[in-house]
Amino acid sequence: MKSSLCFFSFLLALLLCILSANSSSTPPTKIGKGYRLISIEEVDGGILGHLQVKEKNNIYGPDIPLLQLFVKHETEDRLRVHITDAQKQRWEVPYNLLPREQPPKLKQTIGRTRKNPIAVSDYSSNGLIFSYSADPFSFAVKRKSNGETLFNTSSDESDPFGPMVFKDQYLEISTKLPKDASLYGLGENTQPHGIKLYPNDPYTLYTTDVSAINLNTDLYGSHPVYMDLRNVNGEGAAHGVLLLSSNGMDVFYTGTSLTYKIIGGVFDFYFFAGPSPLAVVDQYTAFIGRPAPMPYWSLGFHQCRWGYHNLSVVEDVVENYKKAKIPLDVIWNDDDHMDGHKDFTLNPTNYPRPKLLAFLEKIHKIGMKYIVIIDPGIGVNSSYGVYQRGIANDVFIKYEGEPYLAQVWPGAVNFPDFLNPKTVSWWGDEIRRFHELVPVDGLWIDMNEASNFCSGLCKIPKGKQCPTGTGPGWVCCLDCKNITKTRWDDPPYKINASGLQVPIGFKTIATSAYHYNGVLEYDAHSIYGFSQSIATHKALLGLEGKRPFILSRSTFVGSGHYAAHWTGDNKGTWEDLKYSISTMLNFGIFGVPMVGSDICGFYPAPTEELCNRWIEVGAFYPFSRDHANYYSPRQELYQWESVAESARNALGMRYKLLPFLYTLNYEAHLSGAPIARPLFFSFPNYVECYNVSTQFLLGSSLMVSPVLEQGKSQVKALFPPGSWYNVFDMTQAISSKDGKFVTLDAPLHVVNVHLYQNTILPMQQGGLISKEARMTPFSLVVTFPAGASGVQAKGKLYLDEDELPEMKLGNGYSTYVDFFATTGNGTVKIWSEVQEGKFALSKGWIIDSVTVLGLGGSGKASTLEINGSPTNANSKIEFNASEQKHLNSVEDEQKSVMVGIKGLSFPVGKNFVMSWKMGISG
Repeated sequence: MKSSLCFFSFLLALLLCILSANSSSTPPTKIGKGYRLISIEEVDGGILGHLQVKEKNNIYGPDIPLLQLFVKHETEDRLRVHITDAQKQRWEVPYNLLPREQPPKLKQTIGRTRKNPIAVSDYSSNGLIFSYSADPFSFAVKRKSNGETLFNTSSDESDPFGPMVFKDQYLEISTKLPKDASLYGLGENTQPHGIKLYPNDPYTLYTTDVSAINLNTDLYGSHPVYMDLRNVNGEGAAHGVLLLSSNGMDVFYTGTSLTYKIIGGVFDFYFFAGPSPLAVVDQYTAFIGRPAPMPYWSLGFHQCRWGYHNLSVVEDVVENYKKAKIPLDVIWNDDDHMDGHKDFTLNPTNYPRPKLLAFLEKIHKIGMKYIVIIDPGIGVNSSYGVYQRGIANDVFIKYEGEPYLAQVWPGAVNFPDFLNPKTVSWWGDEIRRFHELVPVDGLWIDMNEASNFCSGLCKIPKGKQCPTGTGPGWVCCLDCKNITKTRWDDPPYKINASGLQVPIGFKTIATSAYHYNGVLEYDAHSIYGFSQSIATHKALLGLEGKRPFILSRSTFVGSGHYAAHWTGDNKGTWEDLKYSISTMLNFGIFGVPMVGSDICGFYPAPTEELCNRWIEVGAFYPFSRDHANYYSPRQELYQWESVAESARNALGMRYKLLPFLYTLNYEAHLSGAPIARPLFFSFPNYVECYNVSTQFLLGSSLMVSPVLEQGKSQVKALFPPGSWYNVFDMTQAISSKDGKFVTLDAPLHVVNVHLYQNTILPMQQGGLISKEARMTPFSLVVTFPAGASGVQAKGKLYLDEDELPEMKLGNGYSTYVDFFATTGNGTVKIWSEVQEGKFALSKGWIIDSVTVLGLGGSGKASTLEINGSPTNANSKIEFNASEQKHLNSVEDEQKSVMVGIKGLSFPVGKNFVMSWKMGISG
């Protein structure tokens, strides 16, 4: 939304904080002597042990003397290692928010099952081996197939880190890493060096309302997970590591080691065996929750702005997109529709309900949708029904027995406590009431880190208006005093909060405030947005039985099961355009595949050239939305004719690809597979693509290679080994045996998008709204390795009644199609295998054309057969062939032809077979 605007006042306050921030700015590199294993036994399908501290010290507080170790292979490819206080329950991510197995209950007495535990022992599944050393205790995780060590906490004198540390407010553990390991993840942050983790860059995890323009800083989400990709003898193998903790942490990556320093909670590690990057994400999302299914319309283009002052402006925006012939599915309101910035209200002057309802009826008829924002802060106002009902139901986070007072856009606010079941019910009721007032199609939950314009313990000032109604609304006007009296507000170890070691309660809820059942904000801080997403999802699901659409700024492990994400307040700069790709790709790894950045930048004004290039990238974000700041000039895509042309071109292709994108959405929901992926997901053996952060894949085979620099009309792109075909001009191909960089022409209105060999891509004819685009005829694009024979191609298509809550086969409202193609012995054959075709047949969908790329020979065909019968002379089917041009033709002057077949009428819901003979070497 608008947090970046308040960042300037934030910076001023930071200067005051730095002086007092951290007496431990140069902490000791090694603390204590670690723990020894004093007992071990088999329990509940796992192993249970106890650890005793070897030598006590008081650095960052006293050690916890006795720990409980629980290890279990929960599946063949997932290993859990859980370490906690053996005598006292500690904070963990709530099991009702993120469902998972409970570790064994703490024992009242600790028996020595083995008086002399063996020095090293192995505990293995099909995928992973857990081994441990007893004194000092350390553990390692190895891949069973080859014995490679994936994680190793042992330390010796030469290591820069020490043994495991476990105190009440300071936990430390490290792992050795090989130099050639490529790591990805640990977010949310803006990474200037690209998607691959960069040695000695800071990685701090603590949800914070800090603009995404700030590099290497803890931003809106917390995802303490990484993927490790290694290439041994030409074979790439990946695994994943999750430390499930909501407590603030610093993670130090040196290139040869990784150290966690956490200010509370427990060690709760999950290891995912992979070995492919896709398998890692599959295993990870099987644990944290599969990504939410998205409605079809959400894959269309979205337009938003903070500053659509009244309804007539919104109506003009919709009309101008139509006039410019630029696709648009969803129109959004930031808080302009609200009465005094208050949630679940309408401004009666600027957004009068009768006129808004008439507008919504008009756009809903043509298939467009409407989404509005809600912030978690509820305005403190005795005449405001939402607040009254919140007080009556006792739903707010407390401080010393009273609702904690903060300030956000309405002025003084209280924050709902989404860990409280009563709050979840109250929130659902408020959403229901608002939906009766305005039939919105989704909700945008913002400022949920949670953001606070003030810090500390605040009161409403007497005798002055707060806020004044003039000037920026993000300046604190409550009467506040700092809270430093508890160890929760001023912990012994200072994480690198906001990149400057500010107090962890700065510009958020005081960390000594408490939630339901006495849970401290100190522990629950980073799950606030996650818990709000769950409550909002439950509320929307209960409204009309439709598939919910929620966009959340703050995210945590598992958020993708409920919500989409945008990358927050970015800047209209070339650097931010480039950074957006890495952040998008990271969220695919985090299990949040529906993600995108504000196209053209949130603020300040982008240049015309930048906006051209940004829509050429943003048209291929999974979540594609233009959004701008109140104080920026208008930047809708029709504001410049040149940008409108680029938008028609790039979004025109997106709308043709909607069935493909929707099928990727289905795959994401089934297996976690990211919609947008790094190149190494499809080419894990090809080391050259391990740090490619300027190109990306949609699915496994559609590669986007955009221009990301000012004044450029060419782009240097990496093409992994094989044949690639330009989807905008399918006569153009690029092939190589070993992969190569190719310089591509990219004039202002051109974005390079290439389709890989062995693929069948379903497309439609596009349109200005997804609803109309969805009813146009299908075409198939089939790609073979250029000139090859004896090869095959595959593709798939998922179709359903997209607003039903569940995305699945078997309900009578969905169809799934596998497509296959082969070429060999002079014959090309293409066919489909349909599951549950009734739904597709009821919609009347047909395939009217097929294009085959990469064929060898002349392209001349004979005896075209359809479903076993030759076509006759009177058939309307047209068959044409043209030679393809291979850019940077290599080795043996690659040659191939493109064959197009039009005039078909295959029902999507029925199996078909088509084949023909032609001059192909086989």
